[in-house]
Amino acid sequence: MLKTSDMGQEQNVKVGILKAQEIRVVFHSTYLLDGKSYRGEHCFTPTAEERLFVPTETGASFTLKDVVIGIGFHWERKEDQTFCGALLLKMEEEQVRAINVVPVETYLTSVISSEMSANASLELLKAHAVISRSWLMNILDHLTSHLLPLTSHLSPDSIIRWYDNEAHTGFDVCADDHCQRYQGITRQSNPQVVEAIEATRGQVLTYEGKICDARFSKCCGGMTEVFESCWENIRHPYLVAKPDPYCNTKDQRILSQVLNNYDQETVDFYRWTVSYTTDELSELIRKKSGIDFGRILDLVPMERGASGRIITLKIVGEKRTVTVGKELEIRKWLSESHLYSSAFEVEKTADGFTLHGKGWGHGVGLCQIGAAVMGDQGIPYTEILSFYYPHAELTKKW
Repeated sequence: MLKTSDMGQEQNVKVGILKAQEIRVVFHSTYLLDGKSYRGEHCFTPTAEERLFVPTETGASFTLKDVVIGIGFHWERKEDQTFCGALLLKMEEEQVRAINVVPVETYLTSVISSEMSANASLELLKAHAVISRSWLMNILDHLTSHLLPLTSHLSPDSIIRWYDNEAHTGFDVCADDHCQRYQGITRQSNPQVVEAIEATRGQVLTYEGKICDARFSKCCGGMTEVFESCWENIRHPYLVAKPDPYCNTKDQRILSQVLNNYDQETVDFYRWTVSYTTDELSELIRKKSGIDFGRILDLVPMERGASGRIITLKIVGEKRTVTVGKELEIRKWLSESHLYSSAFEVEKTADGFTLHGKGWGHGVGLCQIGAAVMGDQGIPYTEILSFYYPHAELTKKW
């Protein structure tokens, strides 16, 4: 049931797109900076002053050259991306940071186009519009109230770290998988995405009057996970662990609704296996952790979440023994990019270790593969949201 709260006003969001020593921009329309007009291609280097380029007409756009996508993942690459709205350039660590300033609903149209493929069902797109809007508005509320969670506990024998949005200090959210994929109008715009955004305009999930932190991942692997297993030790009653009977599918027609072209380079994610020789694993962990364990002797799961995802893992080496967590830090240490998930069993083999895993991502909240199956079956977006976020209410904010 849709509930109406005190009607608010749509906000702008600052999205961090790219940081480099020099940034090349192509203005396709006239943009103004301090009364000076910009059009065509320009190159910008770091300066102490912030520069805000404002469009002079509706529908104006600009292209940023060589934007890095999939940072740290196996599909990392560069591509040119086009954006509408304003462009803010500011200095960050002696480099130039490009930030797109854009209304929330315009941002969401791009996010849904970037996260979902063009042939996704309308109900899936509606569900994703609501959770992406909820996640963003939750972030903006936290930034407004200056609530930044603690993200690490470090000691000589324990490294417990998790990753959230307080890492972004000069803008609200980033454009990559660390937050939500945002690629401007590069992949816009499927008319069905626009329909989904308009049909759910201003709708968010709330719990006890507060906007929900509506997390989502690619594939939960058959069981969703709770928030505190992956991030801060806070319980959200709408982010629960429960069996998901929908996400085990090999139907390429359905998978293509969720997996963009570079995602489809990954085909084994519901169940997967990764093997390392002892020498390979020892060198990998040394490189990724910065710690010389010597020869790795054992990997011992110390704590698991309800879905089987490892929260803390003891790494036993000839020189050092260290317990690492949470799930993303474990995935970083055990792969050249990111291990698909921390939901794995460890098998010691004759020459090393084999990890038998399930799922792709943290598994908290909506499972994109499972939601795609539900949408394909004609299940309404309200029921999809109720399945993945029990106890949450659908509320119209503007």
